[in-house]
Amino acid sequence: MQSIMEIIFDIAYLAAVISLGVIMCVKVQQSRGFRLFGVMALLLGCGDAFHLLPRAYSLLTDSMDANVAALGFGKLVTSVTMTVFHVLLYHFIRARYKTTGKTPLTIAVYALAIVRIALCLFPQNDWFSADAPLSWGIYRNIPFVILGAVIVCLLFTQAKKHKDRPFAFAWLAVLLSFAFYIPVVLWADAVPIIGMLMIPKTLCYVWLVLMGYREFRRVQRKV
Repeated sequence: MQSIMEIIFDIAYLAAVISLGVIMCVKVQQSRGFRLFGVMALLLGCGDAFHLLPRAYSLLTDSMDANVAALGFGKLVTSVTMTVFHVLLYHFIRARYKTTGKTPLTIAVYALAIVRIALCLFPQNDWFSADAPLSWGIYRNIPFVILGAVIVCLLFTQAKKHKDRPFAFAWLAVLLSFAFYIPVVLWADAVPIIGMLMIPKTLCYVWLVLMGYREFRRVQRKV
């Protein structure tokens, strides 16, 4: 029953996020910010699908060990797409709050993303093994967590500065997503139940996407 519930949750999540992303991309009118947000939602859903669909198949066939390579490849793809997701979120923040020009912070964001993706591509991650080393799980997530901290600070300060009520809690959604994610990286292999924290982590991103979609609908009604 737990497996069935997890599969239903994963499919519902993917369908919802991808659908909202498509709607925002197709129906947006002259708004670079919301087009970015739509692409973000699509990237989030499509990237996670590489991991969640093989996992759903494994749960249905009750053979995780037989699908280690597919699950590992899915984790690799998700790691890369989530990094790009946060870079796009950074550009959404710049577009929403009318921040222009190249800044040292932009360089830092790209540097962190490049280092993160490069670390993900090292063969030492052993993605296709059931015994991937914890040490490389930590290494590749250090720049990712720093990138997340930059995004949280920007969302908090800019929303407060501009009194942006629709995104007033966007910083909290991102912060909580990392708070749920970090224990999974550190302890899920030793204590598998900790892996369940990926569910509230996923819900945090759904919350963020819904913030963007609600604001998108509000703006579209005025056009």
